[in-house]
Amino acid sequence: MEKSILVFGGSGFVGTHLLRRLRQTATARIVSVDLRTPTAPVSGVEYKIGDVRDLRNFDAQDEIATIYNLAAVHRTPGHPDHEYYETNVGGAIEIAALARRKHVQQIVFTSSISVYGPGEDIKLEDTPPAPSSSYGRSKFLAEQVFRGWMTENGDRKLVISRPAVVFGVGENGNFTRLATLLQKGFFVYPGRRDTIKGCFYVEDLIKAIEFARSCPERFVLFNACYPDRYTIEDIVTAFRTTYFPNAKELLLPQSAVKAAAAILRPFSAIGLGIHPDRVMKLVKSTDVVPGWLLSKDQAPLGQLQSALLRWRNDSSGCFT
Repeated sequence: MEKSILVFGGSGFVGTHLLRRLRQTATARIVSVDLRTPTAPVSGVEYKIGDVRDLRNFDAQDEIATIYNLAAVHRTPGHPDHEYYETNVGGAIEIAALARRKHVQQIVFTSSISVYGPGEDIKLEDTPPAPSSSYGRSKFLAEQVFRGWMTENGDRKLVISRPAVVFGVGENGNFTRLATLLQKGFFVYPGRRDTIKGCFYVEDLIKAIEFARSCPERFVLFNACYPDRYTIEDIVTAFRTTYFPNAKELLLPQSAVKAAAAILRPFSAIGLGIHPDRVMKLVKSTDVVPGWLLSKDQAPLGQLQSALLRWRNDSSGCFT
């Protein structure tokens, strides 16, 4: 019987890059399952519409070699609390149940550094999780679902990655907004310059995930980011030095950032699109270290400039 690889959430940003890598390296049939149709479909991939919240009738005809779970409600804040749990935890339960029915021996799950919670202290893989958001709590609970699945059978393998900020072609997030502002000629630091922002180029994330999957350990948990502990100023400087040398930098006092968050709070419930908690996230560090990748010599220093160069080349110079 032909084997297949299932990728839940394959139409998303990271999922699209993963599918491209799998098409280059895997011999198995590749099936992407997502609620959305892909905006950039990958040739040779079979796309199915499916909802991870209910996979009872999902038709997986072939023997399944590996399941990747990238499906998630992730923008935070931005959704009612229950949606994080219904998709992130409920989806993990459904995928684990599917894996049991189909006798799948390998699951790869993308969690999040949000499981650690906020704070200026360094987070390694053995740092006790202390999530403070519904997103972070739902991701941590999903990790426990998959750990339970793994421990049921000694032949099962589980890889859990905890990505920091992931950037690259199709991201349309914080790094894209930063590049867009610099291209317009300015960047305003929100409250401080030394905020540490763990980050990873999307192709480096995929490489790390596939390395972890290929390792002999039954269980791998790793932080997915560069080891350099880049500050927001380091990131802006990396952009400006090579691509936007004429861009100006301004510093908005932290008191002004807090005042803006306080002003927005009464209006956040009516859908202005800017949430006060998202404003305050700008002044909080995500100081994460990829301890497991370092232990495997898979986290070289000084990769940010080359990552930006790859992003520029992959996006035809647009950083989109």
